Amino acid sequence: MKTLKALLFLTLVSLNFNQAKADPPTLSAALNTVIKAYLGVKNGLVTNNVTTTQSKAMELVRALDAVPDINMNADQHRLWFDYLNKLVFDSRHISESGDINHQREHFSSLSDNMYTVLKKFNINTMTLYRQYSPADRYYWISEIPAIKNPYNGIGNSLAKGETSEVMKAVVR
Repeated sequence: MKTLKALLFLTLVSLNFNQAKADPPTLSAALNTVIKAYLGVKNGLVTNNVTTTQSKAMELVRALDAVPDINMNADQHRLWFDYLNKLVFDSRHISESGDINHQREHFSSLSDNMYTVLKKFNINTMTLYRQYSPADRYYWISEIPAIKNPYNGIGNSLAKGETSEVMKAVVR
C-alpha cells in the first residue's frame, strides 16, 4: 500500500513538474485560439448542428481559460477581466444546451462581448468580418466575407445579412 501511495505521489509530482516547464502561449496566439474556437461555435450554428456547437463551445471555454494575462497592459487586463466571465458564461451555456434556439440566444451575447474584446486588443492575425442580421437584429463575427447567418442556419435565410465592419489582420 505504501508503495502504491509513493508511486501515485511521484506520478503527480512528475506531471506538475512537466506542466510547469511548458511555455505558456503568447497573448496573441492565445487570443487567436479563442477566435478559432468562437468561429467553430458560429459554424456549428450555421449548420444547425447542436452537438458540434456544444463541443466547439466547450473548446472555447478551454481556450478562454488558457489566455495568459501576464503580458497584458493595464487597460487590456482590466478589459479582459471585465469580459472573461461573460464570455465563459455564454460559452458554457451553449456547451450545456441541447436546444439550438437557446444556443443562439447565448451566441448573440457572446458575439457582442467577443467583438468588444477583439476590437480593444486589436491583435487578431486573420481578417475578421463583423456581420449583422437586420431581421434578427444580431451581430456575429465571421472569418469569411460571404454571409452565413448563424441565427438562421441552413435554409433560405442563410445568406441574409450584411457586413458592418472589416477588422483587418494585425501583422506583428
